[in-house]
Amino acid sequence: MVSTPKIHAQKQRLPGLESEMTPIPEVIRDSYRGSGKLEGKIALITGGDSGIGRSTAVHFAREGAHVAFTYLAEEKSDADETVRLIEAEGQKALAIEADLRERATCDAVIQQTLDTFGGLNTLVNNAGTQQINEDMTTLSDEQWKTTFETNVDSLFYMSRAALPHLGEDDTIINNASINAYIGPQSLIDYSATKGAIISFTRALSNQVVGRGVRVNAVAPGPVWTPLQPATIGAYDPEKLEGFGEITPMGRAGQPFELGPCFVFLAALDSSFISGQTLHPNGGTVVNG
Repeated sequence: MVSTPKIHAQKQRLPGLESEMTPIPEVIRDSYRGSGKLEGKIALITGGDSGIGRSTAVHFAREGAHVAFTYLAEEKSDADETVRLIEAEGQKALAIEADLRERATCDAVIQQTLDTFGGLNTLVNNAGTQQINEDMTTLSDEQWKTTFETNVDSLFYMSRAALPHLGEDDTIINNASINAYIGPQSLIDYSATKGAIISFTRALSNQVVGRGVRVNAVAPGPVWTPLQPATIGAYDPEKLEGFGEITPMGRAGQPFELGPCFVFLAALDSSFISGQTLHPNGGTVVNG
């Protein structure tokens, strides 16, 4: 059984840094053995500098993939560490500073990946944001727009730019959330974007699966990443006390428990799966 340290009150400013968290999230199990599932593949991960994105990047590298990832300017120190971890696995890393809310930026990220690595096999749409709001009458137009631009518009722009370069057995994997199914009252805009991602995943899969491109999603439960102290903690540090203990497993997930889900969906192990969602959420049943 996985045992995780208790999480205590703390706060950061968005977008948050993994290096400033207590405890530091765990990226990959020492016992995880790569077996070449992604040998020679090229992956691009948005928001790959920390948290679930970093774990996915390191797991992909351990399975033989070269990895490009995006990060925000404020996350440079975390991005440097992710590059180090990818290269420690013997693979090539490309860190791209990019705010993905604009179409032109997303197009440029895809092109830079192609120019550097000569192709693309897996796109992981992981970048996202949230802010706490417990009264929708005070939820600003700006927050609503920013949440959708970050979580949904970027996913659309990135997927559209990537699709012409994806072929048989290539994949798109979208990071959704348990909140698309349970709808926490303090995350209305965030939950709405994650519901949109589930529907987008299903519809895009139906559109492209006939040509061999698989599109799936992962809907994590509470996972210890920089987004938590930078949003929940920034709103009320005390709300992080015992973060994740509400799950049936009684704890938050660690990023190393998410990375293998993305490996599975990127590899041929999932060759008969498309339009579906994995639910690493600590045992919560969501019927989706």
